[in-house]
Amino acid sequence: MRIAIASDHAALALKSALADYLRGLGHNVADLGPHDETSVDYPDYGYSLAAAIADGSAERGIALCGSGIGISIAVNRNPGARAALVSEPLSARLAREHNDANVIAMGARLIGIEMAKACIDAFLLTDFGGDRHQRRVDKLSNPITTKEPA
Repeated sequence: MRIAIASDHAALALKSALADYLRGLGHNVADLGPHDETSVDYPDYGYSLAAAIADGSAERGIALCGSGIGISIAVNRNPGARAALVSEPLSARLAREHNDANVIAMGARLIGIEMAKACIDAFLLTDFGGDRHQRRVDKLSNPITTKEPA
C-alpha cells in the first residue's frame, strides 16, 4: 500500500519510528517531513499530506503532531481527505469501517509507540463498511448546506 506520513517537529521521533514500522510491513512509505527538529508549522505538513491523498499519490495517510488535533484539522481542510484523530485501535477501526477515513491522526505527546502501531494496524486492516455509511460519507464531500436534517 502507498502510505504518506507527515508530522510537525513535536512528532518527528514518532514519525520516523512509524515510517520504519510501515516499511517493515512491506508498505511503500512517502515521508513528507519534516526531517529534522527545526520548529515547523503543522498546517504546512497537514496540507501536504492531504494533497497526496487527494491526488492519489498515497492511498492512506498518517498525520502526527503533539496532540494530533492541529494536524487533523489541517488535513480535513482538503475535501479529498478524511482524517480521524485516534488514540486506540477501536477508534481507528471505526474510522475506516464507518467513515471511510483515509488518514489517521495521532498525538505524539499522548500516545506511545506500541499503541500507535496498534492503531495503524487496525486502520490498515479494516475495510470501509459501505451500505448505510456510504450516504453519510458522500455528504462529507459536499458543500455544507443550511438544510435541516430529515
